[in-house]
Amino acid sequence: MRIAVGEDDVLLREGVTRVLLGAGLDVVASTGDATKLLAMTLAFRPDVVVVDVRMPPHHGDDGLRTAIEVRKRLPATGVVLLTQYCEPEFAIDLIGDRPQGVGYLLKERVGDVDDFAAAVKRVAHGGSALDPEVVTRMLRPRTVPSELADLTDRERSVLACMAEGLSNRGIARALLISEAAVEKHVTATFRKLGLAQLTDGHRRVQAVLRYLAAQGP
Repeated sequence: MRIAVGEDDVLLREGVTRVLLGAGLDVVASTGDATKLLAMTLAFRPDVVVVDVRMPPHHGDDGLRTAIEVRKRLPATGVVLLTQYCEPEFAIDLIGDRPQGVGYLLKERVGDVDDFAAAVKRVAHGGSALDPEVVTRMLRPRTVPSELADLTDRERSVLACMAEGLSNRGIARALLISEAAVEKHVTATFRKLGLAQLTDGHRRVQAVLRYLAAQGP
């Protein structure tokens, strides 16, 4: 079984590599850069890619975007996100409409090397390996205020960051997405809230006021 590893923390990358090698797996590629990881994966075509969400070159959600691209271009290759962020939306984005061959594991909970190696093998064979906390959050009922019902989960997350006073750059860092993605979500939010015709500064204020009003007392 052939594995590619993407992790920008050198010590963690070496640790993951040693665990996988100790489990009898063949690590054919290892890098701390998401762009290089995609190139290596396309070249070596491993059975599984183990990758962090936040990686160079942009230190945003580069690893996640690489994982999604691998899923598109190499359907037979499994992908395991190994991350410190418990974000159900990341798992949903990765799974898409094909739950086979996907893993989402939190770094803080990967303490049992045998369990970790078993999870990687399970994903390689078309199974799934989702951290229990991620699953719990995905299944937890969420009541969405009617005023915000037209917004997507990501748009509501962006709006919540706006309410905290974050700039687009700050929102991008907080949500691990690009500034371009933030701008797209902000524009869509303004449109859905009927604020498209106002000036930009006024739109942000009005959007935040509507968000806060929707949260109730």
